[in-house]
Amino acid sequence: MSWKFELLMRSEGELITEGPVWTGEEILFTHIRKSRILRYDLKTNAINVWREGTNRTNGLCFDAHGKLFGCCSGGRSILRFDADGKNTVIADKLDGKKLSTPNDLAVDRKGRIWFTNPVNDGNWDKTEKEELDHRSVLRADPQADGSYKVVRATFDTTQPNGILVSRDQRTLYVAESSYSRGIDRELRAYPINDDGSLGTYDVLFTWGEDARGLHRGIDGMCLDAEGNIIATAGWEVSGPGPMLYVFSPQGRVLETHPVAANRPTNVCFGGPDMTTVFVTSTNGHFFKAQTNRVGWAMFP
Repeated sequence: MSWKFELLMRSEGELITEGPVWTGEEILFTHIRKSRILRYDLKTNAINVWREGTNRTNGLCFDAHGKLFGCCSGGRSILRFDADGKNTVIADKLDGKKLSTPNDLAVDRKGRIWFTNPVNDGNWDKTEKEELDHRSVLRADPQADGSYKVVRATFDTTQPNGILVSRDQRTLYVAESSYSRGIDRELRAYPINDDGSLGTYDVLFTWGEDARGLHRGIDGMCLDAEGNIIATAGWEVSGPGPMLYVFSPQGRVLETHPVAANRPTNVCFGGPDMTTVFVTSTNGHFFKAQTNRVGWAMFP
């Protein structure tokens, strides 16, 4: 089945839409540089502001109890968006040093928040300093007193981006997205050990380069009900172009679906039957497309 994408919004001026999530009734997604979370009503097609003052929040994710968390690039922190309208910082340091620009996150059934902590130039305040000497996947573990303890989870990443926890909670999927020459863009699968540490990763897919330049790897990802990975990747610079990839858990490419946006950023399933995908882009797009797949999310 060919997925036909319908354009629902194209932002003017300030660009970059990201982080779509399904609430059970509507889609929320971020407008990074306007520091907003927008809400899309499936019944009316209306798009309006759900939350302001998010300080360039990027990725969003619900936990199993319906609490919404986000990667706050501007605040160099992980936020919880409370029902009373408060944006609560739950993590902003590792070993006493400030986070860089948290990008994307995934929450497992134990309430642990796995998040990527690269430096994104577009969301980075040039006057600030990078305090950490690594760009890693970090994990915020909930404590008995309601606080979170941040620990380092990967020791072999250079610019981690999209992140997912598998349905069975045994695998962490990470997009390694460095654009330095000699470092491939990879979709990695790390086994999650019982103590929360990660084992040696398998490379499921690699993006290389051609005469025009480096290929763009994965930005954002989501899962379908069969455990397959739906990922945004590609760009106009080189390679096969912008598209959604559908990967099996073993990394086999099952399908590709071209997207009419130079650099798609993220994707989620939504709708009453969870068969519609919603896609954002660096050019401020917001698309939807009917699919032949059923999506999966831990919440709702």
